[in-house]
Amino acid sequence: MRNIIVAILVIVGFASCEKVVEIKYKDNQSKVVIEGNVTNATGPYYVKISKSISLSNTGFVTTIDNADVTISDDLGNTETLTTIGGGVYKTSTLQGIPGRTYILNVQADNQTYTATSTMPEPVTFDSVKVEKLVMSGETEYNLIPIYTDPAEKGNYYRFELSVNDKIINQQFILNDELKNGVVNTFRLEINNDDLKLKVDDKINVVMQCIDAKVASYYTMLALIADSGPGGGITPNNPQTNISNGALGVFSAHTVQKRETNAQ
Repeated sequence: MRNIIVAILVIVGFASCEKVVEIKYKDNQSKVVIEGNVTNATGPYYVKISKSISLSNTGFVTTIDNADVTISDDLGNTETLTTIGGGVYKTSTLQGIPGRTYILNVQADNQTYTATSTMPEPVTFDSVKVEKLVMSGETEYNLIPIYTDPAEKGNYYRFELSVNDKIINQQFILNDELKNGVVNTFRLEINNDDLKLKVDDKINVVMQCIDAKVASYYTMLALIADSGPGGGITPNNPQTNISNGALGVFSAHTVQKRETNAQ
């Protein structure tokens, strides 16, 4: 994750004289970025560790390959992950199980970072409904994930969308705050500037059941994306579930995939 480079020069002219005034900003320090997942699908699972780029650094993102990384659960099971290069660490025996809480522990750069995430029970992902809309001669499509939300409140869902095997880099988050315990009717809020579906496009949607803190992270990430370049608001880092000032997120979630086509 790259921090924004800010440099402002103010040129003041008076009586044919020019004076350049440089406004100095305190350097934004590089931070550790941790991205990890545990799911109910068969492993291995991966954790990636890198460093963000400070304001004074215009180079490439640095990965960390010498960290100590473990994932444990609330039953006392612990596994130490193996580095495979590029800042990526993988499990070998861990199997994610719904209902369990998973704790990530990372020791890197003489610092300790921890994160906790509880994997919700899976909610059956029935299908993806494709609604065709024709307005002013233009055709648009709504994608509605069909699932029945449980009676208990506090369910959160994240969706990953790919079209013709290309991942769409947008965040889609739904919850049951407005409609609880019923069949979902909310569509995925697709940015039509980035994606215009056409007839026979192959649509793949992965539904993740996620916990509240992970949902908060991705919701803020979606808001930042909507209000970033072109939106007029300076981007910020979303609140993470990882301790000690690290960036990124650790998510224990379920996964289900459904496929359809635009008609």
